[in-house]
Amino acid sequence: MDALMNGLEQLLAGNSIFTLQTLGYYGEGLVTTVQLVFLSLLIGLVLAIPLSIGRGAKRAWIRLPIFFFCYVFRGTPLLVQLYLIYYGVVFVDGIQDTWLWLILEKPFVPALVAFTLNTAAYTTEIFRGAIKSTPKGEIEAARAYGMSQRLMMRRIVMPSAFRRALPAYGNEVIFMLHASAIASVVTIMDLTGAARFVYARFYAPFDAFFFAAAIYLCLTFAILYFFRYLEKKLLAHLKPATG
Repeated sequence: MDALMNGLEQLLAGNSIFTLQTLGYYGEGLVTTVQLVFLSLLIGLVLAIPLSIGRGAKRAWIRLPIFFFCYVFRGTPLLVQLYLIYYGVVFVDGIQDTWLWLILEKPFVPALVAFTLNTAAYTTEIFRGAIKSTPKGEIEAARAYGMSQRLMMRRIVMPSAFRRALPAYGNEVIFMLHASAIASVVTIMDLTGAARFVYARFYAPFDAFFFAAAIYLCLTFAILYFFRYLEKKLLAHLKPATG
């Protein structure tokens, strides 16, 4: 990390393209990227919890639509989904005459919808696998204690499944951060969009995109540290006891 910061200092000191104005573009792009990733992950997580439970339901009319949703959004590229949602809104009859158009005409909202649905599909499968791998002893103990299915799911199954899904979900968070780089294709000024703007203005592609890559790298390190901290706290009981 120290070597990376030293390299950034040298880059800023030795290249005239990094002015207060261009750094302001990067700052604006950083805020947009964090907002887009955070909101999509938060809403996607809220959607994924009931979907992961319904994914394992015995009734086909509940299970199959969720399976189809996950299959479609996990089986197609995120860039294609972004294009379909961003450009597809225009073809909805009469939507430009409603109040919804004031919201949907902004590129941030279709991008947020695409990112949210994509991460919801992946997170649903992550949680479904974690729920499915719940030890039978925990379920039998909850039933022996007289818990209902809903109470058992809330107090036993979901907390246990979340701890098991934590490493895989951490990878999903990092994936969404990296995937957010495609948001610039729909005119969103994120980190990659800021790098493209600086490149187009100063014709310095290496410097412009290297600086954006360094910011992505710092964000990734922060996410890794956060999830390692959570794993250390929530999975402490799995560590062997020391004498």
